[in-house]
Amino acid sequence: MDLRGVRFAGMYKHNKSIKAFARASRFLPGGVDSPVRAFGGVDEKPVFIARAKGSKVYDIDGNEYIDYVCSWGPMILGHSHPKVVKAVVNAAKKGTSFGAPTLAETELAEKITKAFGSIEKIRLLSSGTEAVMTAIRLARGFTKRNLIIKMAGCYHGHSDSLLVAAGSGLAESGTASSAGVPEDLAKLTVVIPYNDIEAAKAAFEKHKGQIAACLVEPVAANMGVVPPVDGFLQQLRELCDAEKSLLIFDEVITGFRVAFGGAQELYGVKADITCLGKIIGGGLPLAAVGGRSEIMDMLSPTGPVYQAGTLSGNPIATAAANATLELLAKGNCYKELEAISKELEEGLDEVAKRAGVSVTINRVGSILSCFFTDRPVRNFADVQRTNVKQFKKFFSGMLSRGIYLAPSAYEAMFVSLAHTKRDIEKTILAAEKAFGRCAD
Repeated sequence: MDLRGVRFAGMYKHNKSIKAFARASRFLPGGVDSPVRAFGGVDEKPVFIARAKGSKVYDIDGNEYIDYVCSWGPMILGHSHPKVVKAVVNAAKKGTSFGAPTLAETELAEKITKAFGSIEKIRLLSSGTEAVMTAIRLARGFTKRNLIIKMAGCYHGHSDSLLVAAGSGLAESGTASSAGVPEDLAKLTVVIPYNDIEAAKAAFEKHKGQIAACLVEPVAANMGVVPPVDGFLQQLRELCDAEKSLLIFDEVITGFRVAFGGAQELYGVKADITCLGKIIGGGLPLAAVGGRSEIMDMLSPTGPVYQAGTLSGNPIATAAANATLELLAKGNCYKELEAISKELEEGLDEVAKRAGVSVTINRVGSILSCFFTDRPVRNFADVQRTNVKQFKKFFSGMLSRGIYLAPSAYEAMFVSLAHTKRDIEKTILAAEKAFGRCAD
């Protein structure tokens, strides 16, 4: 990539953000409303954002950043897309919440079921955590079994059953990884390595007839981006079928991100239950759980599995969702995302090599991670062996040059349709300088 003529702003200052964080820390635990926002994983003070437009965010000190956090994935169209904003404003004028059925809910449900061949009915919710929590309850109610298999390093929200770490051995029950989670509840979750089909087989064999569901991110994206190895998802599908267990895909990140029909379209594997969020809300709090009719009809009021939500399917969120999915269904959105994301991947790889820094870049569509290692990254153990100290230097170098990355070595970069070739060129130039710091 020819970076001649590309320029970026000087080293950024964050005086107002530092003061704002000190004030916030008086009233909010840790000064934030979600832990990673505290920047604890990068030894920096958090940046307070004032506004956003397109591919950029702007902090309260007036600094401009090219944004690769994209609100942790939802902003695939870019920030403040005019058609989404218009839909939200028009909906808000009619009322922000009714607690009653609306036509927009059915319209959104129809769009989602058309996009995902495995989904016949959906239930709208307000967060990805709520979607996965509901999926697990559904699986247990449908199968009349209690145990859940999950993969180490895959994050599925902060419900009690899923805040668990791997046990002491292969196919062992999990242990609580958060205070406040009873060990007896954690034992209902069996934790195995991602991309390890032999571990999955061992878990099903050890707990034969007890596994309600196998829960997995089809593309792991909460330990950084880790794609499934060839055949992994297909073999999970076969195992679940053989054991009469359900396969749950957490597509909160990948749904409508890696393809219009999510990872299921990309890899040709259908889940029994699918969890969606982020993009389907168009930047507002909205999520969904969906699957075959016989499973979904287990939900109240038609079945015995209880779930409810005051703001589920509220008119503002569904307006944003419908507008977003309509835009994504048109044209060559995913071809454009693939092209610009590939350009970013190749540029990062090129300047890292030039700086003499070992990196492994994992990318699936418009999500990618730059791991500081000279080895392949296929599971959480691989991720934990990467050089986090180098990532911290890289993060600080990028932030000071106007590139906003996720403040954790275990998170993804998200590319949007608003990112331009010029954005990518500026990002690569900043990375060239930042990688230079890592080599010191």
